[in-house]
Amino acid sequence: MSTVTQVRQAYARIEAVDRPEIWIGLRPQKEVEAEAQAIDTRVAAGEHLPLAGRLFAAKGNIDVHGLPTTAGCPAYAYEPEADAPVVARLRAAGAVVLGTTNLDQFATGLVGTRSPYGAVRNAIDPSRISGGSSSGSAVAVALGIVDFALGTDTAGSGRVPAAFNGIVGLKPTRGLVPTTGVVPACASIDCVTVFARTLPEAEQALAHMASPPGRALPPLPERAPGPWRIAVPPLDRLGELDEGWAEAYEAAVARLAAAGASLRTIDLTPFTEAAAMLYGGAFVAERYTAVGGFVDKLVSEGGAGLDPTVAGIITRARHIPAHQLFADQDRLSALRGRALAELDDADALLLPTAPGHPTLAEVAADPLAANARLGRFTNSTNLFDLAAVAVPAGEVGGLPFGVMLIGPAFTDERLARIARALEPETYVAVVGAHLSGQPLNPQLLALAARLDRTTTTAPVYRLHALPTTPPKPGLVHVDEGGAAIETEVWRLPAEGLGRLLSTLPRPMTLGSVELADGSRVPGFLCEPGVLGDAEDITRYGSWRAYVNRGQARATTGDPHPPDRPHPTDE
Repeated sequence: MSTVTQVRQAYARIEAVDRPEIWIGLRPQKEVEAEAQAIDTRVAAGEHLPLAGRLFAAKGNIDVHGLPTTAGCPAYAYEPEADAPVVARLRAAGAVVLGTTNLDQFATGLVGTRSPYGAVRNAIDPSRISGGSSSGSAVAVALGIVDFALGTDTAGSGRVPAAFNGIVGLKPTRGLVPTTGVVPACASIDCVTVFARTLPEAEQALAHMASPPGRALPPLPERAPGPWRIAVPPLDRLGELDEGWAEAYEAAVARLAAAGASLRTIDLTPFTEAAAMLYGGAFVAERYTAVGGFVDKLVSEGGAGLDPTVAGIITRARHIPAHQLFADQDRLSALRGRALAELDDADALLLPTAPGHPTLAEVAADPLAANARLGRFTNSTNLFDLAAVAVPAGEVGGLPFGVMLIGPAFTDERLARIARALEPETYVAVVGAHLSGQPLNPQLLALAARLDRTTTTAPVYRLHALPTTPPKPGLVHVDEGGAAIETEVWRLPAEGLGRLLSTLPRPMTLGSVELADGSRVPGFLCEPGVLGDAEDITRYGSWRAYVNRGQARATTGDPHPPDRPHPTDE
């Protein structure tokens, strides 16, 4: 599918979901289509753009040239002179940015409701919070508008929204991704993060955001041979969890054990005590350093556009004495020593991403307490200079449940490898050589894939026979003149989909395939620019019917396969 077509589908999706609170700045569609057309032209000319066709969004405190950077406060808005480096790197690799997303004002909060642009509602249950502060970015991904999105994470803002919306959130080691061009919350511990629907997609984006190859990085912590060693706190030390969450967490622990991980108990106390210090101690003074002067001035002028909860947090930080900061730094150092000793030789600490998922009404009733509870497991990560990845781990009561893996700095890749054992299964739609009984179907079976159902695409595709070995078709989305094509939907581990994607040869691509019932699943598509003289075989309605056309002629005397309508006007 061309980048232009994907852009058009994204804007149609924006209109269809009707969630205006996701966006602060949305680029004009014609402008984005022009950029997409330039990407398609470069790819057709043979240029290698590894993120060509990928659409993304950026949190509203990250500079995107041509859009105001607001940090969730209209009066703060400024026009950036250039893209932030993370945005520039992604665009250089061929990705197209649609706009900037809503957030808890000045990235202060984990709820996604502290914004004059409106509370961002959860992607699955609009009566619940989306999680913050990277609320709009997470929901844009979860609703299928963009392939991935950028957030920031100081206290958990790149992980809590991922958990609440059933997607992946990668929080890299501090310094691995540049924060230039990002309005700071707490500059010394801020991180730029990435949301995506799968780990491979998130990792691919992060690889292009990270510092260029050649940067001298510290060596990874050494580990003795053996299975993954996972630190797990006793259930009774996790504190109060929402109903069903303890059981969901235990199930995630069991999945890691079943995958061969070695589990051991850890005392979570230094982590939770440090978490309470992020807002309850002197470290919140850094938020005043970032935007306190501006907030004070705006308050003196009447406070228009300021979220009252955010303004209160920032202005109160003005009065924190310097001696408290030094005392808290000493205490944090001692807690970090205890925490690292508890981790010892563990490869990762497994925790629920959050202790519960409140409704919008519950947060409105007690905004400070609700927010403080959400950061119980996430607040300490950056204070301790650790890396983390948040992944879906099932459902509780029809809502996503998520867990996170936390490990030492620069173990980002290791954490992602462990997390693959936790990802729920995903789906892939196939229409050709991967169908049951076809030559490439063993590739799916080798990845432990199982046939879920046989259906058809929505009537918006054309099918072409490609001159490849083995023969395979090319499925192409069209704006008009499409037809329904027989499709098999296979269920497989999410890691398997990433492995399948890594071996996919051009001109095949992995994209979003619309099915007859209106749902969308990942599936094999073809780059339309390479079809050339490939035969249009849409009239057969399926790859199998086309492959078996000779047999059909011999047995029925009909030039068209049995049980298929004769072609009319194509």
